[in-house]
Amino acid sequence: MPSVPPTPTSPITPTTPTSPAGEGHSAARPGGAAADLAAMWAMFTDMYEAYLSGDRARIDAHLDPEATIWDSAAPQLLLGKPDLDCIRARRPTTEGDGGGPVEAGLTAYDQVIDVFGELAVCRHRVRVDYHDRPSALLRNTAVLRRADGRWLITHLREDQQGAG
Repeated sequence: MPSVPPTPTSPITPTTPTSPAGEGHSAARPGGAAADLAAMWAMFTDMYEAYLSGDRARIDAHLDPEATIWDSAAPQLLLGKPDLDCIRARRPTTEGDGGGPVEAGLTAYDQVIDVFGELAVCRHRVRVDYHDRPSALLRNTAVLRRADGRWLITHLREDQQGAG
């Protein structure tokens, strides 16, 4: 299991990821233009900040309305915004709500982003901090498409890896 990075004291900025062995990624990776990589990572960090503040409209602005999502809170594939809204309605909003823990913080890190023309793939990890229990680690993989000059998530897979 990877070591969990400290909670950042400043906004998350793009970093150069390393492989588990620490030797860095192959130069054969497609990568992408610095502006695209920075825009995508800024989109993800904004989405996590919006999640913590309860700003669904801001989150939804980063999602294709028909996006498919494997959410860690649901066993089935979510097909578009209506399915996502059903999962959202079941999430607890306060501690002791009876529905589970409420997140205290999200830290995204270890991003690997590759751009293929108008499509891109972003892989990253997220540490989820809770008020009343140990942190959890998530792995995320997203497929994005460029639409009207910005990147939208068309597919997102999120799975929990264990405690942080």
